[in-house]
Amino acid sequence: MAAAGAIAIEPIRAEHVESFHRALDTVSRERKYLSFLEAPPLDSVRAFVLDMIENDHPQFVAIADGEVAGWCDIRRQSRATRTHCGTLGMGILPAYRDKGLGGRLMRQTLDAARQCGLHRVELSVHADNARAIALYEKIGFVHEGRGRDAVLIDGRYIDSLNMAIIFGT
Repeated sequence: MAAAGAIAIEPIRAEHVESFHRALDTVSRERKYLSFLEAPPLDSVRAFVLDMIENDHPQFVAIADGEVAGWCDIRRQSRATRTHCGTLGMGILPAYRDKGLGGRLMRQTLDAARQCGLHRVELSVHADNARAIALYEKIGFVHEGRGRDAVLIDGRYIDSLNMAIIFGT
């Protein structure tokens, strides 16, 4: 496995779809970080990625040995009163965690969001995901609220923390 510094961070491209789908499925099946229990069907993921590319929503992938090892994306809100806002999603394969890759991915994706005119980026994180919460706080996200029992996985309710970062003008 390559060191995190040797892993390329690049905008997602159509040829990454299958590898991104595998990575999303792997993290989803851990049943503790995402609100997916498994990845959506490949055709749905392909449509999502191609829409992200076509509409210039920031989405970056970490590529290790030709495969997606992690991702970060920010989808701009579609409602006219919220087009200044985006929603962040991300994930890192288990073998690549705790190596600084999440921070690298987030910084690049947030920089792209700022460049495309977003003012606010928000996210939801499972309240028991201490590693992710610490990363978001380090990057500059602030806590805005808590959704009690917002997620149900394997009969267990999990609170969801709402966090956001607002870019200065």
